[in-house]
Amino acid sequence: MRGSEFAELKAFAAVVERASFARAAEHLGLSPSALSQTIRLLEARLDTRLLNRTTRSVAPTAAGDQLYGRIAPLFREMAEAVAEASAVAGQTSGTLRINTLGMAARQIIAPRLSRFHRTYPDVVLDILVDDGLSDIVTGRFDAGIRVGGRLEKDMIAVRLTQDVKMVVVASPDYLSRRGTPHSPADLHEHACINWRLQLDGRAYRWEFEKKGKRLEIAAEGPLVTNNSDVGVDAALQGLGLAYTFDRTRVDEYLAQGRLVQVMADWSVTRPGLFLYHSNRRHLQPALSAFIDCLLDRDVSASGSGDAPR
Repeated sequence: MRGSEFAELKAFAAVVERASFARAAEHLGLSPSALSQTIRLLEARLDTRLLNRTTRSVAPTAAGDQLYGRIAPLFREMAEAVAEASAVAGQTSGTLRINTLGMAARQIIAPRLSRFHRTYPDVVLDILVDDGLSDIVTGRFDAGIRVGGRLEKDMIAVRLTQDVKMVVVASPDYLSRRGTPHSPADLHEHACINWRLQLDGRAYRWEFEKKGKRLEIAAEGPLVTNNSDVGVDAALQGLGLAYTFDRTRVDEYLAQGRLVQVMADWSVTRPGLFLYHSNRRHLQPALSAFIDCLLDRDVSASGSGDAPR
């Protein structure tokens, strides 16, 4: 394969992975016009259209999807080989793509960014905050961070936090207007802020347990979201009751009196946060270093950031 052909395929893969000519051009260090010309040359050489382009989006055609499916593993293998060679020489490098829940990004990743960068300056972190439970293999991510009960199958998982009790919260203003629920059955008389599972479009059923009795409630109300921050903010503004896993943020508001927990005796314990990655790929040095940093096992670095709870 000639060097120009390799460059064309690499450019094509970058566009597919980032679903954007602008982002791909920035990643490759090219101008958008130069990247467009490269893709046109590739399509002309193969005599087929590989990408469908509009003013707002870009996506592979059937032929493009098939081509990407064949070349992407090869590019990943090459990138991993280079990263491993660098690691042997004492350097950890490369781009690490992480798909994470918003609360994990705030609680675990953000406090450790500076320390990780100081220790591994040649690693680029590409972090997508996604509360929609996207498939990390389909999305071509190196790893994801999810609640334990929501992990994808056939994955290697690393625990980041302890299990957490779910809480139902509301603002004092809401409770003064609508009253306080004392059991799950009371929720049918209340406005509930719900969370939608993006993979299948279903609204999450609120889970409760007391004295061995487990219930699931299809709560209804004025707002459905796939983002925990939006749900908590809505509860703060008095829109209704929120059922949440994000204890770090909520506990702060409970301590301030801005939120009140209800039905504490019905709370269920859910698995904590886990980082997970495919078991069909070698654990690249950059990902291994990232996991060590999140678990505060990176003793060579110093910096702020509390250990995962």
